Amino acid sequence: MTEQDATNKIGKGFVWLAWILALALLVYIFQGVLDKQYNPNTNLASSINGRGKTEVHLQQNRQGHYLAQGTINDHSVTFLLDTGATQVSIPQHLAQTLSLPRYGSYRVQTANGSVNVIETRIEQLTIGNILLNDVAAHINPGMKSNEILLGMSALKRVEFSQKGKQLTLKTY
Repeated sequence: MTEQDATNKIGKGFVWLAWILALALLVYIFQGVLDKQYNPNTNLASSINGRGKTEVHLQQNRQGHYLAQGTINDHSVTFLLDTGATQVSIPQHLAQTLSLPRYGSYRVQTANGSVNVIETRIEQLTIGNILLNDVAAHINPGMKSNEILLGMSALKRVEFSQKGKQLTLKTY
């Protein structure tokens, strides 16, 4: 092998390495864009309105849903607001991490059919600066997602209004 062949081989290796690094950088950049489109509410802005009520403003995601970062019992979670859900519904695989008590099971009708769920209560739930205590919920073994459905057992404790692609939650 001549010196020129070795130099060409090294040069080709660097070209491949440059392409791989460029591709990795593009994936990193575009993954952030996709994540922001999926959940534009990762850093919630809370404010106090003129009447002293806390407000949280949520932006609709690309699919028309409202997702929001929040907490359950001081554990960070992602909520999917669902006015059609009677209660907060927590996937079973997340329930243990959240240290939720279990009180017994009952049957519910969901969009995916009938399922047995386990009754629970959430000691503390937050969305932005909105704090809710002692919220009725259930643990759903049929849910496979990592989002918690924020149903009416929580939403009935706040005022909510939609204007365009923004949903505002307010304390009473």
